[in-house]
Amino acid sequence: PVRYSDLADAIPSISQRMLTLTLKQLRRNGIVTRTTYPEVPPRVEYALTELGASLLSTVLALAAWSADHHAEIRRHQTAFDSATTA
Repeated sequence: PVRYSDLADAIPSISQRMLTLTLKQLRRNGIVTRTTYPEVPPRVEYALTELGASLLSTVLALAAWSADHHAEIRRHQTAFDSATTA
Protein backbone atom coordinates (compact mmCIF):
# COMPACT_ATOMS: atom_id res chain seq x y z
CA PRO A 1 0.00 0.00 0.00
CA VAL A 2 1.11 3.53 -0.84
CA ARG A 3 -0.20 6.78 0.58
CA TYR A 4 -1.48 9.46 -1.78
CA SER A 5 1.24 11.91 -0.70
CA ASP A 6 3.95 9.32 -1.42
CA LEU A 7 2.54 8.81 -4.92
CA ALA A 8 2.50 12.58 -5.49
CA ASP A 9 6.12 12.83 -4.31
CA ALA A 10 7.17 9.97 -6.60
CA ILE A 11 5.72 11.77 -9.65
CA PRO A 12 6.79 15.39 -9.12
CA SER A 13 5.51 16.73 -12.45
CA ILE A 14 1.91 15.50 -12.00
CA SER A 15 -0.76 17.88 -10.77
CA GLN A 16 -2.96 16.93 -7.84
CA ARG A 17 -6.00 16.91 -10.13
CA MET A 18 -4.38 14.62 -12.70
CA LEU A 19 -3.15 12.20 -10.02
CA THR A 20 -6.61 12.10 -8.46
CA LEU A 21 -8.31 11.49 -11.83
CA THR A 22 -5.78 8.81 -12.79
CA LEU A 23 -6.19 6.97 -9.48
CA LYS A 24 -9.97 7.16 -9.84
CA GLN A 25 -9.75 5.62 -13.33
CA LEU A 26 -7.37 2.90 -12.08
CA ARG A 27 -9.88 2.11 -9.31
CA ARG A 28 -12.71 2.02 -11.85
CA ASN A 29 -10.72 -0.44 -13.97
CA GLY A 30 -9.97 -2.66 -10.99
CA ILE A 31 -6.21 -1.99 -11.10
CA VAL A 32 -5.92 -0.41 -7.63
CA THR A 33 -7.91 -0.30 -4.42
CA ARG A 34 -8.39 2.73 -2.17
CA THR A 35 -8.58 2.30 1.59
CA THR A 36 -9.55 5.17 3.87
CA TYR A 37 -8.71 4.97 7.58
CA PRO A 38 -10.86 6.86 10.09
CA GLU A 39 -8.02 8.83 11.66
CA VAL A 40 -7.33 12.49 12.22
CA PRO A 41 -6.09 13.52 9.74
CA PRO A 42 -7.63 10.89 7.45
CA ARG A 43 -5.18 8.43 5.94
CA VAL A 44 -5.75 7.05 2.44
CA GLU A 45 -3.75 4.22 0.90
CA TYR A 46 -3.74 2.78 -2.59
CA ALA A 47 -2.68 -0.77 -3.44
CA LEU A 48 -2.51 -2.91 -6.53
CA THR A 49 -5.27 -5.47 -6.93
CA GLU A 50 -4.54 -8.95 -8.23
CA LEU A 51 -5.39 -7.64 -11.70
CA GLY A 52 -3.01 -4.69 -11.22
CA ALA A 53 -0.24 -6.96 -10.00
CA SER A 54 -0.65 -9.10 -13.13
CA LEU A 55 -0.01 -5.97 -15.23
CA LEU A 56 3.09 -4.92 -13.29
CA SER A 57 5.65 -7.01 -15.20
CA THR A 58 4.35 -5.64 -18.52
CA VAL A 59 4.56 -2.04 -17.30
CA LEU A 60 8.07 -2.59 -15.94
CA ALA A 61 9.15 -4.14 -19.26
CA LEU A 62 7.75 -1.12 -21.13
CA ALA A 63 9.59 1.24 -18.77
CA ALA A 64 12.84 -0.67 -19.29
CA TRP A 65 12.38 -0.60 -23.08
CA SER A 66 11.73 3.15 -22.93
CA ALA A 67 14.87 3.74 -20.87
CA ASP A 68 16.96 1.57 -23.21
CA HIS A 69 15.75 3.44 -26.31
CA HIS A 70 15.42 6.95 -24.89
CA ALA A 71 18.38 8.42 -26.81
CA GLU A 72 17.20 6.93 -30.11
CA ILE A 73 13.66 8.20 -29.59
CA ARG A 74 14.96 11.70 -28.78
CA ARG A 75 17.04 11.67 -31.99
CA HIS A 76 13.93 10.80 -34.01
CA GLN A 77 11.90 13.50 -32.27
CA THR A 78 14.58 16.11 -32.95
CA ALA A 79 14.86 15.09 -36.60
CA PHE A 80 11.10 15.14 -37.04
CA ASP A 81 10.73 18.53 -35.34
CA SER A 82 13.53 19.98 -37.50
CA ALA A 83 11.95 18.64 -40.68
CA THR A 84 8.46 19.90 -39.86
CA THR A 85 9.49 23.40 -38.77
CA ALA A 86 11.81 24.08 -41.70
